Amino acid sequence: MRPVTTYYGITGPVPFLDVDVDDDNRLFVDPFKIRMGHGPTTFANSAVACMSSFFDEITRTVVSGNGTDHARGLDLLQHFEEPRETRLGMSKHGTDGHGGSDGVGQDIWDTLRGDAAVLVRIGVLHQIEDLALFVPGIDKDITSDVTTRAIFGPLIDFTNDCVANFPALAGGTGVKQFTRQVWDPVALKWEQRKISLPTVDDKPLVLIPAEWATRNLLLNATRLYETELLGWVQLQRATRNSKGKLVKTSKERLREDPRLSRGNETILKTVEDAYGKGTNIVANFKRWAQERYEAKIQAQGDVA
Repeated sequence: MRPVTTYYGITGPVPFLDVDVDDDNRLFVDPFKIRMGHGPTTFANSAVACMSSFFDEITRTVVSGNGTDHARGLDLLQHFEEPRETRLGMSKHGTDGHGGSDGVGQDIWDTLRGDAAVLVRIGVLHQIEDLALFVPGIDKDITSDVTTRAIFGPLIDFTNDCVANFPALAGGTGVKQFTRQVWDPVALKWEQRKISLPTVDDKPLVLIPAEWATRNLLLNATRLYETELLGWVQLQRATRNSKGKLVKTSKERLREDPRLSRGNETILKTVEDAYGKGTNIVANFKRWAQERYEAKIQAQGDVA
């Protein structure tokens, strides 16, 4: 195992994820952590601008009645080859995983235009991190790939900033020129950009702010189902006993109800039903997840 700091001979704390330069590291970029503003502020702001502009454009084309917009939306979702430069992801050996390809983009588009179309129109499904909640087969690996591609520009800028602050990163096999796809948040399109990156055995390296990576997404379908979704159903089915005390069916019992079986169909239907009754389950879930995460960070700081 050769961490970045070992490979380049860097000592002391670093702001980037100190990954093994030879293998995928089973770590993933979490868009929700970026949106919460953790990590270097300037780069976080740029990354959020890229994520938001990209997915805003996707949702715009989804709800459009124009066939040209539909073709554009689908095309925008078909540029997600695994960003091997980061060394993140799921490959068992090396850094040559498959990542999200045209098929994944088609799956996302079909869900946004099909089963989840109502949630897109009412604004419940409106951020990149929502893909892991509503699109079957989209979890941490694909979410990380999609996010990384959308924020590749800010990640390149962060990497170059690290090279400026840690000159040893210009060692290895040197800083070299490459051409890579980046998202332009102003022009709202993918473009090819000539960039400079440090290299490991002549392979380009893109660094990730340490705070942006996770082993498990803060927002995922299972967590949504187990917390806010079943919690909302509990309240809908609650009764009061003779003393006026609220009596709720246990989540264990609710899971046994075939109408509430764990899965994409239940999540989509329940979230839509709740919204129609005045509750945005997804917004509540995000607040819960953020408060829980912030409390964890605070506790770790208190211990330190």
